[in-house]
Amino acid sequence: MTDHVDRILAQWNVEKPELDVSPMALIGRLSRTALAVEARLADTFARHDLDASSFDVLATLLRTGAPYRLAPAALARDSMISTSAVAQRLNKLEGRGLVARQTNPNDGRGTLVSLTDAGRRLVETALPDHVSTELAITAVLNVEEQAQLASLLQRLHDAAAG
Repeated sequence: MTDHVDRILAQWNVEKPELDVSPMALIGRLSRTALAVEARLADTFARHDLDASSFDVLATLLRTGAPYRLAPAALARDSMISTSAVAQRLNKLEGRGLVARQTNPNDGRGTLVSLTDAGRRLVETALPDHVSTELAITAVLNVEEQAQLASLLQRLHDAAAG
């Protein structure tokens, strides 16, 4: 079965036959897969009036356990969003009443971000749908294939991150 990536490789092989473009097959499919997964997850998040970054902040706070509170730097480290995106995301979530910021009792200059009751209810409602979407996407692979792919993707990530 020929796909978009195969057509791109064929074009490069005609235009630049001396160039080994085989890595494009993997990277191209990885990129296309990431976009497709992100779109499916975005649909799930939208049903809960969330986006991926907002869900990730709320889920990070929830999975830390009671009292569901972290310093912004720890939140950035433990979530899948950048440090610069955390402040913007926190402002949005705080405005919706889903998180609250308080002075850190151990560091008067710092703050702590807490999951509010409304934030906890929302993420606990969205989480099963999120996992269901991920299960639907990954169900095409058996357990061993999923483990192998996860390991291979980690190796690629490590190589890309340098």
